[in-house]
Amino acid sequence: MSDPNTEQIHDFEPGIAPSGLFWTIPIDGGAVDASPGSGGARYRLDELALNDYHDFFTAISPNPPNVPSHVSFEVVWSGGGGRQRIADTDFDFTGTFVTGDARIAFTAWNDGTGVVYTSNPNGQTSDGAGVGHERNGVFF
Repeated sequence: MSDPNTEQIHDFEPGIAPSGLFWTIPIDGGAVDASPGSGGARYRLDELALNDYHDFFTAISPNPPNVPSHVSFEVVWSGGGGRQRIADTDFDFTGTFVTGDARIAFTAWNDGTGVVYTSNPNGQTSDGAGVGHERNGVFF
């Protein structure tokens, strides 16, 4: 197993809210377009302002230093596979999902240093991608 203190050099993320909620921020509803019946979906954000905390352990420290950064990404689920019904009583959710492939294209950059990372969605493979309807929690 790798050591994030010595091997991780960037951690682009929104940080931890005063409530303790982490890695989660509200987004505009227009960033997501889904067709659960076919299993196709798209999630896209451009130039989302985040911070670069260097590594996970720095990000969760009491007073993490951060460097203003941005990310742009697009995740596309192609759908077209079989329907799969899942019911999980341990985690209280159930749903029907259409399987398929998913690919991501992203660019992340550090505003202060000019460091840029990009992905190429060509040649990517996915394992277990699906889009569908789910019920959970009190609706389970």
